[in-house]
Amino acid sequence: MEGNRRITKERGDLLGKIRDFTTSLVRNLSEGPSLTVFIDKFRNYCTDPDANCYCSSDLPKGQEILSLKSECHVRRIYVLLRVLLIVQQLLQENKHGSKRDIYYMHPSVFSDQSVVDQAINDICILLQCSRHNLNVVSVGNGLVMGWLRFLEAGRKFDCMNCPSNVHLIPVHVDEVKGYFEFLEAVFQRLANDRFCNANRCIVITGRGYPDIPTRRFLRLLLEKLALPVYCLVDCDPYGFDILTTYCFGSMQMAYDAKFLRVPEIRWLGAFPSDFEKYGLPQQCLLPLTPEDKRRTETMLLRCYLQREVPQWRLELESMLLRGVKFEIEALTAHSLSFLSEQYIPSKILDRKRRKFPTCLLNFSSLIYISPNSRPMSCEMFAPKTSSMSRFSGFSPAGSFQSK
Repeated sequence: MEGNRRITKERGDLLGKIRDFTTSLVRNLSEGPSLTVFIDKFRNYCTDPDANCYCSSDLPKGQEILSLKSECHVRRIYVLLRVLLIVQQLLQENKHGSKRDIYYMHPSVFSDQSVVDQAINDICILLQCSRHNLNVVSVGNGLVMGWLRFLEAGRKFDCMNCPSNVHLIPVHVDEVKGYFEFLEAVFQRLANDRFCNANRCIVITGRGYPDIPTRRFLRLLLEKLALPVYCLVDCDPYGFDILTTYCFGSMQMAYDAKFLRVPEIRWLGAFPSDFEKYGLPQQCLLPLTPEDKRRTETMLLRCYLQREVPQWRLELESMLLRGVKFEIEALTAHSLSFLSEQYIPSKILDRKRRKFPTCLLNFSSLIYISPNSRPMSCEMFAPKTSSMSRFSGFSPAGSFQSK
């Protein structure tokens, strides 16, 4: 009951903010044709590494002013209000819908999905909330396997019965208790090797760039368990970009970065020097394309690399200087199980974390590893929601505990 009352209060607060916002618009219109909407602007980095910036702050970095004097602003305000009306209905009826659902409610009005996406971001900034608070969910791509149990829409998933079985990550996540991130192919390799069975861990994959449910799942898990987190990505510009998305957030969702980023994350690999260290065949190296080089040079300008993780910047410079890249799957040149039996264990030992539970992350999978031989239990439960949502809310009914 406490959870239901809390959720009801959150919805009530948001509905109150919507009412106050629309009331103020009506009041302004009644006083004359000078309606203005102020939308805060956020960013999580700039491209001047030598500047004395404050991008690491969660405070707004200026404002965008929408008025009726601009035709494009008029349309943007109109779309914002149409989407806000749908959001209000979702909250009032306690239903969930995707951004795509909202677009198809008025496709002739919105004309393009990006228009709806911008309106949802604007609404989140105006109401000072996250997208999931609006009951707007995305279709999640993440997968999970390992030592945990959870309920989704009243259905119980007991992953501990067979830790190598794969389950979809719930999209509407409220709270969590437990994980690591990899490529989908790497995730499958670990599943085949029964990595979770051998290491008492949880593995999660975002299957490429992490979506919001995967990032929220990780963030909430770390907040509850305070575990070390390690990230394993391909040794290429896209892998590095995925790493920084986990650590610092994305520019598009900069307004919500404090609820999505994982600044505690530590880069496990793959590093440019791993090619020589692990004796990979020359054929595994791929030349950086002109687009790779352009992307790398652009990322090197991000202020947070110089300010917060200069060692990461050195690795990125090394990749650019070498002019080559390689994928994590290249490690299977030694053997199919080299990644799970040699590479990951050696990296963990290098980190000297034997005394502590370890939460690993790789750009599409997530791993929770305990150094002892006792299994860890994770209880997660999600309340039922409407059929508009593919997945429903997610919150723990217990915490990790040794058994």
